[in-house]
Formats: sequence, C-alpha cells, structure tokens
Amino acid sequence: MPYLTSTATGTATTDLRIGFGIPGYAHPLVAPVEWSELTRPGTPLHWVVLNVSDGPGARPDPHCLEAAGRLRNAGVRVIGHLDVTYGARSFGELVSDAHRYLDWYQVDGFFLDRCPTERTALPEVRRTVGTLRSLGDGHIVLGHGTHPYPGYAETADQLVTFSGPWSDYRWSQVAEWTAEYPPDRFCHFVHGVPRGHLDEALRIARWQGASTIYLTDRTDRGASGDPWESLPGYWDDLVSRIGTGVSE
Repeated sequence: MPYLTSTATGTATTDLRIGFGIPGYAHPLVAPVEWSELTRPGTPLHWVVLNVSDGPGARPDPHCLEAAGRLRNAGVRVIGHLDVTYGARSFGELVSDAHRYLDWYQVDGFFLDRCPTERTALPEVRRTVGTLRSLGDGHIVLGHGTHPYPGYAETADQLVTFSGPWSDYRWSQVAEWTAEYPPDRFCHFVHGVPRGHLDEALRIARWQGASTIYLTDRTDRGASGDPWESLPGYWDDLVSRIGTGVSE
C-alpha cells in the first residue's frame, strides 16, 4: 500500500513510540466516561484538546474546569481549541479566545483547528502562533488535516497532516518533505477504522512517521456527525496495543 513516497522510504521505522492526541471529546456532562478514561494511569497520552463551546465559551464552565483540572493534576497536557476557519477568523478573535482559555482553564497550549495550508497564509499563522507563544510556554498544534506547505513545520510544535476516514488513510501517501523532520512533529486522526484493521492503521502511522495518533471506529455519519466526541468501541484494545506510556 502507498504509505510512503520514495524520498521518505529511507526514514521509515517500525520502532516509533506512539501516543494519543485526543481531538476533543464531547462536554463532560455528555461524555463523563470518556473524560474519566483519560486519567487512567498508563494511558499513553501526548495531549487532550479542550473545546468548551466551539472555543472557550462566553463564561467559565465549571464542568470543563473540573475535567481539565483532573487531567492536569494527572500530568496530562490540556490544550485549548481555536477554530482558525481556514484563515477567516481574525487575529484579534483568536487571541481573545486564547486569553479566556488561559484565564479560565490554565491550558498548556493551543490546537489551531481548520488551519490554512497555503504558502500565502503562512505569515498570518506565524504571527498568530508567535503571539500565542508570548502568552506562555505552551504546546502549539496546527490542525491542517492534510499536508500543508512545508514552511508550517517550522512554525508549531506539531502538525496534523491527516484527519479523515480509514478508507482514505489506508491508501494515503506521506509528503516527501516530512522525512526532514522527526516523527514527533506529526499527528494523524483516523475515523471509521474497523477493529480488524487496527494493526494495519498503526503500521501506516509508524511508516509515515507520525508519533501522535487517534484511531476510532466512530464515523462522521452518526447522530452528532463528529467521530471524535466519544470513545472508540475498542479503546481498551487500542491502549493495550500501543502499550503503557506516560504523558509528555
């Protein structure tokens, strides 16, 4: 299967330490089991996205504050969800949301969802990331969902270079320029993965050089349309396959 392009073949490895990046579960009142599972000792978590209400919300939410506090007390990095809307949201709106996340939830960084991929948008993304970094030493993840212009790799701590269905992932190719960076720079989110294909999905992540992943059997065709809001049916199996780890 076309997991790699020719340039990246020499860097492929199956000895990669993989952990989870959680794209953002539903509100803790709706998904209490999901949030509770994230504090289970030994779960290999890299970070968890907190999305209160398409952002930080209009006022502090005590349930989200409690959930985020439990995770941070357990040593798990919690990052706030900022919707860049492919560049349509203004710099001021994003920074204002970031301040609320920091003031209300003491987040450890930010996830810039629907981040642009084009070269022309890179200066504004750099400006935004630079300002977010000035607010604190936080972890920055750019949620492109596909391979962006290579310059973005120098802008943030991590890039989401795949977000989509298993039907696309199993035939995906990694961009050649990613071979110049370590695996801990890249994240993959894959939904609709059947239990019987977990090992194959993990192999693809390893061969494509992504150390932060999230796999689920949920799809975007359900009642909510958001495959990330609930635990996969094989969560325990998935955790055991990756192995015991510690939060970064």
